[in-house]
Amino acid sequence: MKILYVVLDGAADSPSSPRRTLEEANKPNIDSLGSHAVCGMVYTVKPGVAPQSDYATLSLLGYNPEEYYPGRGPLEAFGAGIEMRRGDVALRANFATVDPGTLRIIDRRVGRSLTSREARELASAVDGMELEEGEGVALFRATIGHRGVLVLRHRRKPLSDAISNTDPAYERRGRFSVALEKYEPYIKLSNPLSTDESAVLAARMLNEFTLRAIEVLDNHPVNKARESRGLLKANAILSRDAGVLPQEKPPGFQEKFGLRGVSIVEMVVERGIARYIGLEDIHVEIEGRAREEVYREEAARAVEALETYDLVYVHLKGPDEPGHDGSFEGKLKAVEEIDKHFFAPLLDGISSKGLEPAFVITSDHATPWDKGAHSADPVPLMISHPGLRGSVDRFSESTCLSGGLGTIIGGYRIIPKALSLLKDYVG
Repeated sequence: MKILYVVLDGAADSPSSPRRTLEEANKPNIDSLGSHAVCGMVYTVKPGVAPQSDYATLSLLGYNPEEYYPGRGPLEAFGAGIEMRRGDVALRANFATVDPGTLRIIDRRVGRSLTSREARELASAVDGMELEEGEGVALFRATIGHRGVLVLRHRRKPLSDAISNTDPAYERRGRFSVALEKYEPYIKLSNPLSTDESAVLAARMLNEFTLRAIEVLDNHPVNKARESRGLLKANAILSRDAGVLPQEKPPGFQEKFGLRGVSIVEMVVERGIARYIGLEDIHVEIEGRAREEVYREEAARAVEALETYDLVYVHLKGPDEPGHDGSFEGKLKAVEEIDKHFFAPLLDGISSKGLEPAFVITSDHATPWDKGAHSADPVPLMISHPGLRGSVDRFSESTCLSGGLGTIIGGYRIIPKALSLLKDYVG
């Protein structure tokens, strides 16, 4: 049995949304999979939590984040290929636009206009910054667009990840960060979350890096050129979700499920998760390419992978960004593009090769366009295979709310549930 596991990032909306993307989108290829399917809803983490993509994805891949989540920072570092050491602290980072005098945030993501080339040039200006009078160092890597990874290292003392975020839009709650609906748009200097010296030192180093980075970046040639073109400066770095190397790695995916798995993902953190749990990684270049071209290549690579691997995990980012931007039409277009340019060639390729995989289709979280942020709502889940007894006419919130799978608490239960269903009904 082969399984094709497709996650539509942020595609779900809330039952309270005035319009819902999956209800209205013209997606005949996705919906055709409902002819032999069972469906339900899933809280990818747990009720009451508006999950971020990192720990939601870890959960969807079968790992309870309460047990196995190392923090967003290390996952980003794994994905970016940064070699972390014991005692290092890693953080997810964003280039942002601020008023250098007041630290007021003008745009958390530089208007989504920063190119990866520009980001790499800016990153090189702060990478290797000496901190704590030469006792510490900051390693910084740009990844995709405005995103980056920061690793703090002290040459003599270990650092703790028990520190607060400098990005005010996210609040640490235990090991997890939660997006805030309302926040003051100013950089928040980091505070130690314990009295331990290693936490005090880590917070102090993060604050030194944050303030000095503004001095370095504000008049950087890249930002001068952007300013001359009427674009926002990428003159600050916001950091969140500190983490350290876990004491031990989780059990590998094949060891845990008896399946040889591979991932086709777009973002660095998703690549880091794949490496963390031992999935093979198929890289598809997304920079500077039309979205439909990327989808078609991802579809082709998925078909190829099904001939070798037992489970192929595909994570498609498209719908999430327009959800954050509050654009219903943008989300609708993103889902329809996925249906046309990913699922149509995917199904054609599977048919031409005589393959008959099971499909698992869901979202990592809801990003209701009317809210502009992740929500705590459960998301639709569909498991499809010709051998399954069941039929739904549409993959959507309303259909899945009344589906036979009911409501699953914890995305880490999806793969065991799918394997059980396929064993019982497919044999």
